[in-house]
Amino acid sequence: MLRRGPLNEETGASMAEIDLPERLRDLPGTELTAGSISIPASEAAMLTEALGTETPADELHPVYAYLATQRGIGMSVREVCALADFDIDDGPMLGSVEFGYQAPMRADTDYGVEGTILGITRKQGRGAGVFDLLDFEERLIGDGGETIASARLSFVLPRKDLS
Repeated sequence: MLRRGPLNEETGASMAEIDLPERLRDLPGTELTAGSISIPASEAAMLTEALGTETPADELHPVYAYLATQRGIGMSVREVCALADFDIDDGPMLGSVEFGYQAPMRADTDYGVEGTILGITRKQGRGAGVFDLLDFEERLIGDGGETIASARLSFVLPRKDLS
């Protein structure tokens, strides 16, 4: 089923939502394979220097909400995309990222990393063809089970075979 969406105010293009195959409709709520990470203080210092910023001596730069969760989750980008029946060789794109910070991230600290698929939507654009938006969240977890930081990501998965 095709549902015509509103016009994009910036481009004037309209997007249409397309129903997903049943298997993909069940994807939201799927837990990603958990992992763990510890960022060495020496690495954190090099990144801070390269970015030309300052952070308190024992804290990680805020960009680690993305870097630590991506590196620490127990799955590769290829494996996450495969959950959506997408071959990474077809060129996924990063659509959006939103960070959340609940407590300072610290160097030389062991963290768990967990993640969840939040949603998947199939759309069709006049120029872009058919693509899926895969939304998921990865969380940096402290030793007490609390979320320290999170990254909500949206991958754009072009469906060349459907365009």
